[in-house]
Amino acid sequence: MTGSERAPGFRRRFRITPAPGFVVSEVEDDYHRMAVAVHHDKGIATSVKATLLRAPWTTCPGAVHKCEQTFTGVALEAFPSRRDKAANCTHLYDLALLAAAHALDDAALVYDIFVSDPIDGTRRAEITRDGHTLLAWSDSNFCILEPAELAGMRVTDPRSWIDRLEPCVQEAARLLSWGSIIAHGRTLPMERQSDATRMPPSCYTFQPERAVQARRIGQSRDFSDPRVQPLQDLEEVL
Repeated sequence: MTGSERAPGFRRRFRITPAPGFVVSEVEDDYHRMAVAVHHDKGIATSVKATLLRAPWTTCPGAVHKCEQTFTGVALEAFPSRRDKAANCTHLYDLALLAAAHALDDAALVYDIFVSDPIDGTRRAEITRDGHTLLAWSDSNFCILEPAELAGMRVTDPRSWIDRLEPCVQEAARLLSWGSIIAHGRTLPMERQSDATRMPPSCYTFQPERAVQARRIGQSRDFSDPRVQPLQDLEEVL
């Protein structure tokens, strides 16, 4: 099975578009459509603008300012050292890191993630970059079954194995791990994922002071339909 086949499952696309002095990083999946734009000069982020077009919680828009505050004025190479991911929207945070990492690239790049809906408890996950598969696995209850070199490792605890991978696929592995976790939402009834106070404080919305106020919006799309794909429309994001 490959992500290009229109099997039922979770699909997530990242698109990073660099230009002289400017880079835009976008993501869309079942639950999110977001972007981060970074203007930079001499390796410093002179301005950062985050945009939310679709997000799962009423409190998510407040994370826009937090993202901009976190990275404005920071050296591009120092973006990963900003260790306050849990205080941010984790998706905007990851977009900012992708933007910084590829700000000086010569061309745009696209990551596509596909995680199949479970069949007999087993999912197939893969990530491609510009159409070329970089990494794929099968997992059950977040435990990788294959390939053999990853068997037994937890998708939810990637540090133990990402460092063992070739540097050229480590970024992709982090994105696939996170995508596999998000994809789990397709199998959960909405009522089981609509109480933010039950979530660990792992992002902006799930911080205790906001979790009590957060309400699930429930806007989602299913990109299993062959007529649509993430980031397909040219909606103005920034």
